[in-house]
Amino acid sequence: MSAAPGSKGKVLLAYSGGLDTSCILVWLIDQGYEVLAYMANVGQEEDFEEAREKALKVGASKVFIEDLRRELVEELVIPTIQANAVYETV
Repeated sequence: MSAAPGSKGKVLLAYSGGLDTSCILVWLIDQGYEVLAYMANVGQEEDFEEAREKALKVGASKVFIEDLRRELVEELVIPTIQANAVYETV
C-alpha cells in the first residue's frame, strides 16, 4: 500500500476521537501526510462508529478499529493477577 500521490508518506495515528487527536489528524494532513486512524477496543465505553465517522470527516483516509479485549485479558490481566501484582499499594 503506497501513500497518496503528492503525500509525504503515511502516518498511522492512535486516534481517540477527542479534540487532541482530531486536531493532530488535521495538522498532519496540513503537513502533507496521508493519515490513517487506529482505535483499539479494550472494553472501554466508546462509540466507535461515531469516532470512525469523525476521523473520516476530518480527513483520515482510512480508520482501523480492532477488538483487543481478549488479548488484553489473556496477555496482560491474567498474568498480572497470577503474579499477585500490586497497584498503588492496594
